[in-house]
Amino acid sequence: MSRSNRDRPVVLLTVDQVAVRLQVSRWTVYNLIRSRELVSVTIGRSRRISEDALRDYINRLTEREAY
Repeated sequence: MSRSNRDRPVVLLTVDQVAVRLQVSRWTVYNLIRSRELVSVTIGRSRRISEDALRDYINRLTEREAY
């Protein structure tokens, strides 16, 4: 049986983990968050990015480059 996306737990990544996955600096990730290109949430004093938000950002980049 396949599970729907709603059944899947949300995985939140740190800024450092996103930087590693995108192979960019932490500063670049913070700039993407500031410019609202990359959606994030704040938990306490920590910034987190969901895997879905990261996937959406990468998909948007890919679509932009296709044109």
